[in-house]
Amino acid sequence: MKSTRKGLREGELEKDNYERLLCADCGKSLAKENPPDEVYSLRRCPDCGREWKELR
Repeated sequence: MKSTRKGLREGELEKDNYERLLCADCGKSLAKENPPDEVYSLRRCPDCGREWKELR
């Protein structure tokens, strides 16, 4: 699982006008999940299911 920064650099993620993260393949906004015992949060595309880590 890659970080959101790496996904942006590699073209897997994009940002819209309001700085929201979008999946480059689907064009959908990413959902955010905060695991309670982890230092990062998960960003997941609702259509294709790909995931990225985002440090809090």
